Amino acid sequence: MIVRRSLLSLAATVMAAAALTAAGCSTAATDPKPTENSEGKTIVYILGTIHSQHLTSENYSTDILKAAIRKANPDQILTEIPPDRLARAQRDFEETGTVAEPRVRIFPEYSDVIFPLSRAMKFDIVPTAGWTQQISDERDAALRGISSDPARKAQWDAHRTAQRDFAKAVGARGDDPLFIHTPEYDALVRASQTPYETYFDADLGAGGWKNINSAHVGLINSALNRISGKGKVVVVTFGAAHKYMIINSLMNRRDVILQDSRGLFQ
Repeated sequence: MIVRRSLLSLAATVMAAAALTAAGCSTAATDPKPTENSEGKTIVYILGTIHSQHLTSENYSTDILKAAIRKANPDQILTEIPPDRLARAQRDFEETGTVAEPRVRIFPEYSDVIFPLSRAMKFDIVPTAGWTQQISDERDAALRGISSDPARKAQWDAHRTAQRDFAKAVGARGDDPLFIHTPEYDALVRASQTPYETYFDADLGAGGWKNINSAHVGLINSALNRISGKGKVVVVTFGAAHKYMIINSLMNRRDVILQDSRGLFQ
């Protein structure tokens, strides 16, 4: 019965999330040029990344991501890098031209795109990920326990079914940046995460879906507070699944203009 209720709620969740996420985009245009900005507001592009898939995708390769960032020409890039990992990653890159820091090197959007671009472009790399190694380890251990607990099989099955439904709905568009940066994609992600959030967040503590995203957006908003009113251009780079949470956290800020990131890929 738990599984059935969860699956029946997915369609409603998609519709509600689409409306909410659409409301979070301040412009529907796909022109990469920033909106007229006479008040010194911060222009923000939110780029959903696909992590290791950037190395294999023709639609959203590291070269395509590089071109999008060049087009945005940001003053700052807010990254899915924890604050305690950035200094070592920067030191690695300055000394050897590669990133050896374990948490950063697994993301080609940083090791193969943003760090190399930082040599030619004048942007600051800002760490805004709420992850710590302890949070990650505790979450993984809790999930292993949940997945092997017969008493929670229905909940785990609902989570796995939601993930399969997401993969089916997205299909071949999963590495298409023009699709990834739409309210439709965000709504599908939100629906796919609903069982995970509903059933497991209480077990996962700081690594739960709501809590970790709250940590991410807290750091993002703090970074934006520091440059408020200065008319800066900012690119936010996080895994695409986090994008709707970030949009929702920024859409009511009066000092920010959210740009439609699709314009960076056209």
